[in-house]
Amino acid sequence: MVYLTRAEHFNAAHKLYNPAWSPEKNDEVFGKCANANWHGHNFELLVTIKGNPDPETGFIMDVKKLSLLIREHVTEKLDHRNLNIDVDFMKDKMCSIENLAIAIWDQLVNRLPACAQLHCIKLWETPRISVEYYGGV
Repeated sequence: MVYLTRAEHFNAAHKLYNPAWSPEKNDEVFGKCANANWHGHNFELLVTIKGNPDPETGFIMDVKKLSLLIREHVTEKLDHRNLNIDVDFMKDKMCSIENLAIAIWDQLVNRLPACAQLHCIKLWETPRISVEYYGGV
C-alpha cells in the first residue's frame, strides 16, 4: 500500500456562532472567532489517497487528475468564499475546522477512481492549528 498526498490552498472567511446562544455565550465560547464581521484564514489542504501503483504507470492515480478533482469539488467552492453563507456543503453546519474537514472528505470520498481510496484529509487553519480526518465515525 502506497500513500500519496496532494497539497492545495484556499482562502475563506467564517465565524463560529451558535444562533441558539446569546451573543455573550458565543463570545465566551468562541471569542474573536464569533466576530459579527467574520474573520478569514489561509487554509492549507492535504488530501492523502492510498492504493497500489499501477504496473504500467507506477501511479496510484495521476496527480494532475487528483488535483483537478480537488479543485472542482472543493477548492473552487471554498476559495474566497464565506463558509457560513456561500458554501452549499457547509449549509446548516457549525463552520469549525473539524466540520470543514469532514465536509471536504464527503465531497471527495465517492469521486475517486476504483484504484484509489481516500485515506486522510488534513486541513491547516493557521500555522498552529490543524485537523486530520480519516472518515467514519
